[in-house]
Amino acid sequence: MTASYFRPSVDAMTGYTPGEQPKPGTKIIKLNTNENPYPPSPQAMEVLRTIDSEWLRRYPHPFADDFRHSVSKVFDVPYDWVMVGNGSDEILNVVVRACTEGERKIVYPTPTYVLYKTLAEIQPTEVVEIPYNENFDLPIVELVRAKGAVTFIASPNSPSGHLVAIDDLRKLASELAGVLLIDEAYGDFAEESAFPLVREFDNVMILRTLSKGYGLAGLRLGFAIANPALLSGLFKVKDSYNIDAIANAVGTAAMLDQDYKNQCVNKVKASRSKLAAGLTKLGFKVWPSQANFLLVQPQIDAESLYLGLKAQGILVRYFKQPGLADKLRITVGTDEQNDLLITALSSLLVEMK
Repeated sequence: MTASYFRPSVDAMTGYTPGEQPKPGTKIIKLNTNENPYPPSPQAMEVLRTIDSEWLRRYPHPFADDFRHSVSKVFDVPYDWVMVGNGSDEILNVVVRACTEGERKIVYPTPTYVLYKTLAEIQPTEVVEIPYNENFDLPIVELVRAKGAVTFIASPNSPSGHLVAIDDLRKLASELAGVLLIDEAYGDFAEESAFPLVREFDNVMILRTLSKGYGLAGLRLGFAIANPALLSGLFKVKDSYNIDAIANAVGTAAMLDQDYKNQCVNKVKASRSKLAAGLTKLGFKVWPSQANFLLVQPQIDAESLYLGLKAQGILVRYFKQPGLADKLRITVGTDEQNDLLITALSSLLVEMK
């Protein structure tokens, strides 16, 4: 038998499992991977239509400075406080590679974004998972006691949708010796951001993405905001030209078109409230959410309901893992899509009882 080509940690891991991605053109209602149901900014699309071939012939800017300056303008920070990634996932990967190793641990509360664990397994580094209680209160004492080189806090969290209070994050940042990475992938849909903490603490990093609020999941563009002293080590680890010229240009236009982004976000938030009310009326337990999705618990078997919806051309997310196996995560779609979901669920609930 041929010996493995891979490191033992890679052989042992299962890898990250993305949500189902049907082929383009497939007639399906896709409510499983938290994409924005609305198209990107018209200004961003105009840039895409006028791409100069010279941009593609040359290497792109190594730090995506046009996009960094657009973030600087919108968030009112110096541009050298901004790092750009090929999706926010790349920045997570860079942080793990730069800051953790062996006993230099990764710490986070669970349930949360499962990629954190996958990245730790790839490194490999020790992981400490601390369960949330039923109210999703931040376990500050336990997180500090774990002494992580990096502590990840997703806020709003996935799959729960809850927002961690900035005062709790401030207390955590003040007591941690390592890096506190606050993952605000869904921050555009929330009522509050932890952004002020990057000015207060040099160990705090805020992570954002254009995949959710800006409707650009296919572009793969994210960014971090932190003190330049924290970013300096990360720049050593990132790929030389990690942001392509098209993403830099299109992302810059989208970032500067805040009016359009905010219009789309407000529509999603309004639809989120309507969808939550409809699901509650059907007997689902619905957790309060400040993201573009809802965590819900049906009265019948969650996996069977997920499969029943899939058979009708509606995809939602089912996690077959402890604490989530009786729940579904449902992305907020357009009002029309959400109405079709409610209709399908009403029929399935009758059939499956």
